[in-house]
Amino acid sequence: MSSTKPLPTVSHVDISRFMGDWYVVANIPTFVEKGATNAIESYSWNEKENRIDVDFRFNADTPKGPVKRYPQKAWIYDKNTNAEWRVQPWWPLKFSYLIIDLAPDYSYTVIGVPSRNYVWIMARKPVMDSALFAEVVSKVQSFGYDTSKIQKVPQIW
Repeated sequence: MSSTKPLPTVSHVDISRFMGDWYVVANIPTFVEKGATNAIESYSWNEKENRIDVDFRFNADTPKGPVKRYPQKAWIYDKNTNAEWRVQPWWPLKFSYLIIDLAPDYSYTVIGVPSRNYVWIMARKPVMDSALFAEVVSKVQSFGYDTSKIQKVPQIW
């Protein structure tokens, strides 16, 4: 179900409002994220370096499993919308990071990549209302994603 049309981003992101902790509610996981529980992506603006510092952390395999941490760097690529970034998990790799959905109150967001191989549904709280989650997944499908690959990330605190 992949699509060749460009993946649209939201029209504008207020970077200061976007900073902070986001719970990963569901995703099409990368190899690093398989088996992750209690996954959180934290963003903080690094004024000195003019970039976003990313701290991705989760418990491996079980809610009490060892904490895995992946610090990353991100740069705003589209400065008109602030909705397209380049994220560097490790040098020299950089990938496109597209904010494709964002609640008006910044309570949830959806991050995609142009290939549509990965997607992250994140919220400010560990659990998303089931009706809202279904609505978000439907929107993700409308962007050309194979939503059968989406996995809920256990958030058990």
